[in-house]
Amino acid sequence: MRDMSHSGNILGLIDKVAGARVLCIGDVMLDQFVYGDVSRISPEAPVPVCRVINETLMIGGAGNVASNLAAIGVSVDFVSVVGADKASDKIQSLIRNINGIVPEFITDPKRKATIKERFFAGPQQLLRVDREETKNVGDDISDRIFNYAQKLLKNMGALVLSDYGKGVLSAGVIEKLIAAAKKVDCPVIIDPKGVDYRRYSGATVITPNTRELCEASGSEIFDDMSAAAAAKSIVQEYDIENILLTRSAEGMTLVSRNDVDHFPAEAREVFDVSGAGDTVVATLAAALASGAHLMDAACLANVAAGIVVGKTGTAVAEASEIIESLQRQDLLSSSALKIMSLKAALSQVARWRKRGDRIGFTNGCFDLIHPGHVALLTKSRAACDRLVVGLNVDASVKRLKGNSRPVQNENSRASVLASLACVDLVVLFAEDTPVKLIEALKPDLLAKGADYALEDVVGAEFVQSYAGKILLVDLEEGQSTTGTIERMNQ
Repeated sequence: MRDMSHSGNILGLIDKVAGARVLCIGDVMLDQFVYGDVSRISPEAPVPVCRVINETLMIGGAGNVASNLAAIGVSVDFVSVVGADKASDKIQSLIRNINGIVPEFITDPKRKATIKERFFAGPQQLLRVDREETKNVGDDISDRIFNYAQKLLKNMGALVLSDYGKGVLSAGVIEKLIAAAKKVDCPVIIDPKGVDYRRYSGATVITPNTRELCEASGSEIFDDMSAAAAAKSIVQEYDIENILLTRSAEGMTLVSRNDVDHFPAEAREVFDVSGAGDTVVATLAAALASGAHLMDAACLANVAAGIVVGKTGTAVAEASEIIESLQRQDLLSSSALKIMSLKAALSQVARWRKRGDRIGFTNGCFDLIHPGHVALLTKSRAACDRLVVGLNVDASVKRLKGNSRPVQNENSRASVLASLACVDLVVLFAEDTPVKLIEALKPDLLAKGADYALEDVVGAEFVQSYAGKILLVDLEEGQSTTGTIERMNQ
């Protein structure tokens, strides 16, 4: 098992990745997510009635690979086939609105776009409805795909073939693309489909999941050893250089002819695995395109996958999120995982809200934690599901409390707060008041000590404007940081 506790050796890859260029070819599709509420069973049949609350459209399939590449700063040339229907028009519109992607859409008037429609009640997926065509495109379109790609390959850092089995990538065109890429030393990364992997012969890396590898190898996978054995059989039989096997909660396994490495799963909370494989392919290709070693590229892909499965829908891992995740891995204390930037905190709060959690917020300098602080935090947490604490940075404390404060620097104060079980997140802010934090987070509950009058609580009016609650917590008598410091100096 490879040690992933220290990730500084791959953190520098993010800057290099931003200058890479990747050619991505494959089956593009439209992902539709329908979110609703289920509170009764249909009188017509024993099925739940879903009352639709919200619907979103996202790019799926190879389009999601391209989106993930663009999200981490890669320049992407994207090639796919669309139809002449409204869904195809929507796909093209969505792709063209993503910075960093240069699309080349080949229109086949006889085809219709693939649509995957998913229905959710809260975090639970109820049903998926697929509308698709899987017949191979004609030879004329395959030739156009190859001819266009061949002109670009010499300027590419990597070639991604995102094969969803919808007909864009026939066995013949895959073989020709791999051969053309190898002639110019361009690594080929393939997300495979089907049971016959001989069409991927010569690929640099393929990225099947456990089910796909079981079907292709005819083997059962139940632990690290059986995973490695199944992958090795494919590597040897079909002359594929490497396999990066994605294994959900068991992480990933990287297999070549001579080496096997296992990577533990990175996700702390799993909400939705839609498109996680696309993120793996994209991040792996981006790293290889920047000149990274395959092992480091796999590490980076594992981190990115851990990010997207913590989101809902067909999500991407932004470069800033990957950096934050890598930095957190280098911290020794698990409590440090609770200390986040506002951007990261907003993403985490959004995930909690998807689960129906009520978000509480309180703030302060918390210079020397005393029983009064603990009472405030404990009672605040008891009134909500997740408690976010806004913490003044050192410069802000100095302005508010005088040059002798703070006694502890902001990192120490944040670490102490994060170590408390009643605190779920700590976000530092540089202003004298947390009003910007409150407006960004929109907490369901705003808590302060009862020594504040309601009209003096910063952000109270804003929180009340959307029916949020204000909690004034009774404090422990005689407990204050100033008083503690005075007693220490006596």
